[in-house]
Amino acid sequence: MGLFSRKKTTPAAPVAPAAGSVATLEAPVFDAGTTAVADVSGDYTIDVTHTRIGFSARHAMVTTVRGQFNDFEATAHVDAQNPALSRTEVRIKAASIDTRNADRDGHLRSGDFLDVEAYPEVVFTSTSVSRRDADTFTVLGDLTIKDVTRPVSVDFEVTGSARDPFGNLRVGFEGSTTINRKDWGLTWNAALETGGVLVSEKIKLEFDVSAIATPVEQV
Repeated sequence: MGLFSRKKTTPAAPVAPAAGSVATLEAPVFDAGTTAVADVSGDYTIDVTHTRIGFSARHAMVTTVRGQFNDFEATAHVDAQNPALSRTEVRIKAASIDTRNADRDGHLRSGDFLDVEAYPEVVFTSTSVSRRDADTFTVLGDLTIKDVTRPVSVDFEVTGSARDPFGNLRVGFEGSTTINRKDWGLTWNAALETGGVLVSEKIKLEFDVSAIATPVEQV
């Protein structure tokens, strides 16, 4: 199975839409996640090359701009039986922000937004972990942007576990949450003549995580 393969389906014979209806495209379906271990408890290091820490915001009230951070490190301890003992810390290099536009990225790095010269890191440190259901953990923690620290909550779904070709145990997690950037002092904006503002106050944070288990030393 390829690293980025999607589930293959046999195309059905085309069916003409009923009069007055609108034809829709079926969303692609990824291969189902695998399960290498029933209990994901253990210590983990985040695999940066297969992990995305991203965000999205509305621009000019009409479209969504997406970006990500390219330089970060994170560790986690997962206790599936007693989630309260779980913890994680994520440290992000603020200057690694990337929205695929050099001018916009430069503005985001400036004092109007992240002020990366004065505040080089964005940090998240968990304060509590609980289990919502068999596959979902709720992580509450402190998010520090610039000189402001505020609590946020993120629900992480365990998307599967697998042994990679190098013998590493990998566990996948996906999660997202929405914050108001003004709560962290990121207040810059520009009014539009038609009403509204250039950049939305609400920002969606997105986490697609591949975590590699730390091997347990044999005594």
